Amino acid sequence: MSHVPHELHEEFPDAADALHSLKISDAHFAKLAEEYHVINREIHRIETEIEPASDEALEDLKKKRLSLKDQIAAMLAVTESTGS
Repeated sequence: MSHVPHELHEEFPDAADALHSLKISDAHFAKLAEEYHVINREIHRIETEIEPASDEALEDLKKKRLSLKDQIAAMLAVTESTGS
């Protein structure tokens, strides 16, 4: 399967410019985005049965991805509210 759901640009389609800017200008944001990407790919490999994992491990990864997404959304909201 070539399509990987939950990529950041799909999760925040109206924030493409802000995502790009923050990745370049904010090291913490870049780290969060990279960690999100790594976990998202791992979840995709498990869900497509490329990589085995227990249900508990998959749920833990999904919780981590959601937490990262929440942090990223909060940073995007601050950026949008300040017009940066």
